[in-house]
Amino acid sequence: MPGTEVHLAHGPYSAVVTLRGGALRELRHGDRDLVVGFGPDGPVPDYRGVVCAPWPNRLADGTYSYGGKSYAAAVNEPERGAALHGLAIHRPWKVLEAAADRAVLGCRIPAGPDYPGDLELSVTYTLSADGLHGMVRAVNTGAAAAPYGVCPHPYLVAGPSPLDDWTLDLPAAAYLEVTPDRLLPVGMRQVDGDAFDFRSPRRLGPVKIDHAFTDIARDGAGLARVRVLDPLGTGVELEWGAEWPWVQVHTGDKPARPDRLGLAVEPMTCPPDALHSGTDLVHLQPGQAHSAGWTIRALG
Repeated sequence: MPGTEVHLAHGPYSAVVTLRGGALRELRHGDRDLVVGFGPDGPVPDYRGVVCAPWPNRLADGTYSYGGKSYAAAVNEPERGAALHGLAIHRPWKVLEAAADRAVLGCRIPAGPDYPGDLELSVTYTLSADGLHGMVRAVNTGAAAAPYGVCPHPYLVAGPSPLDDWTLDLPAAAYLEVTPDRLLPVGMRQVDGDAFDFRSPRRLGPVKIDHAFTDIARDGAGLARVRVLDPLGTGVELEWGAEWPWVQVHTGDKPARPDRLGLAVEPMTCPPDALHSGTDLVHLQPGQAHSAGWTIRALG
């Protein structure tokens, strides 16, 4: 749709990014999908590919305090009583730059009853021979400090086989236990001997995951990688840097079919409900900027 999205291409890679949530709507390598996409109209299903800011995941009850003041965000997950995936998904986005293989989208998150700071948020999508590189940048243009967290929200697709048959390589040694009803953090748990231990790659099977992982193995450059492989020989990898100490993984389970269409892999700067716990929360001072990037590439 002209004016509302940008089509990108570089070699065998192609992508579509949209002003709806600053989202990655499509990513393909040749004739195969690397993410679960969605159509050019209507709401973004399951928050696929959106930019979640200024907090990722759930904020319990939508209320919090910061700098001695109270704030209340709209509860958009009423069944769990949470403000889900931040405020940027509800803000208007615009195209700041567009080229054949690169696009920059931006939005503003103003100070108000739901947030103390004024943020200028941008996401840059660049295609290269190495895949799709994303970079989110936030600048606090206001007069007050602002709490901040962010994550991208892609659902990866390893290939045509069912998700249960995919192999997951997830080099994380710990995860957050959550309450069964609201999926809010309870405490840390080690993956040793657990159904969530994928440090040695293995088949996903019927396991259901919607948890934040940490204590993630990284290479000498501080990069972490999650790989998902289809038994037919294809796969996809998501790589991210030290700016993201957490990663949310979700098997896309729904009460009705179609479900388990892809594996959500979401690098996060902070865990769920960080506006309450304060864990790894970024405190953006006036004039301060924060940037964090990630890469999605085809395997096989």
